[in-house]
Amino acid sequence: MQAVKMYTTQTCPYCIHAKALLKQRGVAEIDEVRVDLHPGERAAMMQTTGRRTVPQIFIGDTHVGGCDDLIALDQRGDLLPLLAGSAV
Repeated sequence: MQAVKMYTTQTCPYCIHAKALLKQRGVAEIDEVRVDLHPGERAAMMQTTGRRTVPQIFIGDTHVGGCDDLIALDQRGDLLPLLAGSAV
């Protein structure tokens, strides 16, 4: 299974929803980067993604985007193959 990294804040409902969906799809561990606790990480996230909102989700080296992007990926049937390391 690919590594999952997610930039989050503690109270963000979209972050909570995205984490729940990933766990439903078998992700046991998420490398969570809390930008509310480490403001410098938000700057790094913005530089990498071009976005300032959380969550920002990476599966392996692929930037998935935010919660809506993750849901759309799942609905297309592309989330599980990406998590498994298959090209989407």
